[in-house]
Order: sequence, then C-alpha cells, then structure tokens
Amino acid sequence: MVGMPLTDLTPTEQSILDFERAWWQSPGPKGAAIRTQLQMSPSAYYRRLDAVIDHPDALDLDPLLVRRLRRARADRRRRRYVGPTRRRRLR
Repeated sequence: MVGMPLTDLTPTEQSILDFERAWWQSPGPKGAAIRTQLQMSPSAYYRRLDAVIDHPDALDLDPLLVRRLRRARADRRRRRYVGPTRRRRLR
C-alpha cells in the first residue's frame, strides 16, 4: 500500500493486527472469525498476537492498537496475580 511504513512484520503478523483492529465488525463470535479469516485456532491466534504486540515494528505500524492491546494484557496479568482491585462501597 502507498504510504504504509515498511516493516519486518510477516504478512501473517500484519494480518493478525488487521484482524484485531476490525474483528468486532464480523458477525458471530470472535473465535469463529479467527478460524474463518486467519485459518488458525483461537489459542494459536492469541499466542501469535501476544508475540506480535511486543514487536517494535508493530508499534510503528499501529501505535494506538498496540498500546491498547499491551494495556489490556497488563491488566489481565495484574488481575491474575494480584487479584481484582477493591472498590470502596459508596454510602
């Protein structure tokens, strides 16, 4: 594409980012869309996505998406190891 930065991301890695950017527009569950559009299992997809968002070129390609995904991953890890944040009850 004209105007797209050159990256060291593979076409599959770029497809994963493209999918993650727009999957919510697909009808049906995300897992089914992963299988149909990317021809991989959801578990393989999430392993690859986790690696892709750590790639420096992914951040150059789509900084907003990659930062959002990194934040979501950090939040999931924090909840897993620390537990949910406690909220004060309002009276």
